[in-house]
Amino acid sequence: MPARVETTEVEGIDYTWVMQVTFVLTIAIGAPVVTLLSIPYTLPTWGARASFAIRVGAIIWLLTALSVYTYARRNVST
Repeated sequence: MPARVETTEVEGIDYTWVMQVTFVLTIAIGAPVVTLLSIPYTLPTWGARASFAIRVGAIIWLLTALSVYTYARRNVST
């Protein structure tokens, strides 16, 4: 019987795990942070709100991705 497709042998950093954790943490942490950071600003249109969320969200995503990658790199168990 051939090996199951889901079976993988990860050597080094598991990039799938890094991407999944980055996605979940960016949403879980990013949404409240964007909301809190938008309070002092006047964002009259949906375009202004979307632009603000994209700019701030990109920074949050980058910081989250780098943090998760660094964590995975330090804690790799091979």
